[in-house]
Amino acid sequence: MNGLRVIPTWRHGQERLYVCLTDGRNVAWYDREAARVNLLSEDRRDDVLEALGPFLTGPVAVGPPPVPTPAELARLTLHPDDDLAPNRPGEALQIALDRDPGPPHRLRADPRRKALLAEQTVGEALDRLDGVGWHVLHSVPLPGGDRVHHLAIGPGGLFAVHTLYARKQRVTVADPMVTLGRRDPYPLLRRVRADADRASYALTAEVHPVLALVGPTDVRITAPPREVRVLTDIDVANLARTGGVLKPADVEALHAMARDRHTWSRV
Repeated sequence: MNGLRVIPTWRHGQERLYVCLTDGRNVAWYDREAARVNLLSEDRRDDVLEALGPFLTGPVAVGPPPVPTPAELARLTLHPDDDLAPNRPGEALQIALDRDPGPPHRLRADPRRKALLAEQTVGEALDRLDGVGWHVLHSVPLPGGDRVHHLAIGPGGLFAVHTLYARKQRVTVADPMVTLGRRDPYPLLRRVRADADRASYALTAEVHPVLALVGPTDVRITAPPREVRVLTDIDVANLARTGGVLKPADVEALHAMARDRHTWSRV
């Protein structure tokens, strides 16, 4: 026996096997997903590999921990109160409803709850892109009380996604007007473009505007919108099919910048 213990832990949903001395100090860890053994002390290399022997699955790289990228360093130094990455879909609406749930009984449902459902539906669809090289931020606050419902950053570029609850209704789009059912048309596409423009200014990168309709029975586009993509919640995942715009390092750097609340304070 070499006096080392192997302790399995979970960090950010991923398993790591830490190799510890009898006093609890770490000397190495095994990252299964990366197939890498990270050594904090090269002197214990043979002992570490012996201790990890029963746990290793196939060939692994062995060496000191990789040097953090600038994006990783920026994330590590970000104060938790300023980090937007943990935001849930519809975070701002959820907080507003928790603070003021409204009257317990009302003839019509609170429109905020429908808007929250729409943001949650689209947000969950976007979050599923995480495994194919994308990052998504939700409820990105803008000065003046506005916000970007969802900001998707990936190989296909940057997209500011505005959601609209349209369950069982016909939607007519005639740029810049959007008509929902029998309601009066309103210039929603101006808001969608304005949010994307503000995001572009904050990140100094092109951000494409997207309108995501949740649950419509029919979508009619009588005047094709300028620059704005109009998708349903079912089609949102198609954003992952776009690629060749950003390299992985660019995606990480833009995500690190976008998740910092201070990035959005002057737009």
